[in-house]
Amino acid sequence: MSSQQLLQVLEQRIIQLELSLKNSGYIPTRQPRFDRALFASAETGLKDYLQELRGNFAKLTDAVKRNHTQQVSFLAERLVAQIEALQREFATQQLRRQDAKSRRSPLSIMQQKLAENQGYERRLNDMLYERESQLGQCQTLQQQQGIQQELVALEGRLNRCRQALKKIEKQIEQMELGFS
Repeated sequence: MSSQQLLQVLEQRIIQLELSLKNSGYIPTRQPRFDRALFASAETGLKDYLQELRGNFAKLTDAVKRNHTQQVSFLAERLVAQIEALQREFATQQLRRQDAKSRRSPLSIMQQKLAENQGYERRLNDMLYERESQLGQCQTLQQQQGIQQELVALEGRLNRCRQALKKIEKQIEQMELGFS
């Protein structure tokens, strides 16, 4: 394979990494993701690492044009190592997100469930209020009966929601007391 073909392959990999970055919605970090020997960038964003990678690719292209074999060899090895490191980083991002979700405490999960159910309760109450106001504006018996059936169904849903809320609140209370 000629050096021009190798450069094209490397550039295609860099383009793939850039596309992966656009599609990933990566999570920023406080500490550098990679060793300083691999990436000199002090920034922790994947865009910054890709920018450094692009800069190294430009240096490699220039070294190939000037026929500096030692510099080409060094830069090519470095570029390949950087590409592999970024590919591994993108490949493990989904796993990291899942791991972060699984590390949430059972108490915080129950508190989130409580908040969701409280939202359901609010919406059901709003729906009940809306239907009750519509009931007063009905002009036919058939409309009134239809809305009354909806009200009965909504009240049943609201009762089940409130029972679920009590159950969740009880579970949270037990967790906070250390019983679970």
